[in-house]
Amino acid sequence: MRNPSLSLVCHLILWLALCSATTIVPELNRQKKSTRLDKHAEYGGGSRDGKHILHTDHFYAASSTSSHRYGFSKPHSRTFDVLYFGAIGDGVSDDTKALVAAWKAACVVSRATIEIPSEFSFLIKPVTLQGPCMPNLVLQIDGTLLAPSNISDWPKPNILQWLNFKWLHEFTVQGSGTLDGQGYELRNLSQQRQHAQKATEHWLLESRPTVMRFYKSYNITVRNIQIINSPQCHLKFDSSRGIKVKDVTISSSQDSPNTDGIHLQNTRDVEIKNSNIGCGDDCVSIQTGCSNIHIRNIKCNPGHGISLGGLGKGNSFACVSDVSVDNINVQNALSGVRIKTWQGGLGSVRNITFSNVKVSNVEIPIVIDQYYCNKRSCKNKTDAVAISDVMFKGIRGTYSFQPMRLACSDSSPCTGVDLKNVHLLPANKLKARQKAFCWKSYGESHGMLEPSSVGCLQNNSRLMKPLTKPHNITC
Repeated sequence: MRNPSLSLVCHLILWLALCSATTIVPELNRQKKSTRLDKHAEYGGGSRDGKHILHTDHFYAASSTSSHRYGFSKPHSRTFDVLYFGAIGDGVSDDTKALVAAWKAACVVSRATIEIPSEFSFLIKPVTLQGPCMPNLVLQIDGTLLAPSNISDWPKPNILQWLNFKWLHEFTVQGSGTLDGQGYELRNLSQQRQHAQKATEHWLLESRPTVMRFYKSYNITVRNIQIINSPQCHLKFDSSRGIKVKDVTISSSQDSPNTDGIHLQNTRDVEIKNSNIGCGDDCVSIQTGCSNIHIRNIKCNPGHGISLGGLGKGNSFACVSDVSVDNINVQNALSGVRIKTWQGGLGSVRNITFSNVKVSNVEIPIVIDQYYCNKRSCKNKTDAVAISDVMFKGIRGTYSFQPMRLACSDSSPCTGVDLKNVHLLPANKLKARQKAFCWKSYGESHGMLEPSSVGCLQNNSRLMKPLTKPHNITC
């Protein structure tokens, strides 16, 4: 027979186990939910030496208490999800403060990651996220960041960037998500206000912001993300060094003005590769102060091609050197590869190589223009940015207007120009087209040249001393 005492003990043990389970499981779930919604206790202060490490342009000054308003994180955590800091992610609510709080928390943690989670859209107003931060900080963008589509949400009159990153070192932006500048909506609204209301309310027509800009930052990586519909430049690097951009997608309509894909100025040691860029201006724009730039495996469609310049505007001093552009596919573009300088400028462009460039339906595939002018007419000036040691190698495909245009300065001719294996055919054989044009461009031609007019370079031995002595062009 079964022992009654033993049976009673077994029932008692089973009852106690069930009671414990019903108590512990809800408590664990509650703690898990609390941890997800309330992050950021240990690192919530967000300042060092009494100085704030973050501010936002005219909108959100990150105070030392703002992070506590949005929750807490577990000690020693290295992941900072903006949802934990109060972000809604519905594409309508303003999530700028949540991003600010997450940034402040992560900035003081080595190897931290700020997460923009997938399947959410976060409306972010213009903001500056600045360092110095601890090394190896990562901004992981898997969701969508939306710029404001209303002019009233942008500061006046001179905000030039939407997401502005400053003074960072060893920083990475990556992910499968999208940065949407909503430039189409801004242009429509600003044009409507231009016709209907005050002139001060359509300032965006002249000073449209860049989607993402880095200033005085070093060892920066941007990879995998998508940047679309920018009001102006999509991705800009200014006064920075050690830049890597790879596997990014940039897209804006062909008729969107001044929407450069990637814009470099005063920046050195750059690698841009394996990316698709389509925009209404230069797919890659290289401005003054740039050197050691390497661009390869890029598809540009549509756009204005890969450009150096315009340099020397307003009689300014400009220097660009050591640029390599290789394995580029340019389609439906104004130009393929080009160098453009303003009359009256000073400085130099030297040691530039364009190689293995495939063009399709490009107006002018090869361009050097020392008479660049973006308006109806410009005043003739004697001084010019000197251009030397430029190679065009393996340029092939179709053009819609002219195969090549080398228009160099009378007072400072282009020297050391090297053409090798150029094979360009008209996109429409029935349409009237122009021959290649060379003026004051000296160098050598090698290999196959098609059409024959691209062999118009003047031999270096015929180079005469300039009639006027140029100013100091040392860079």
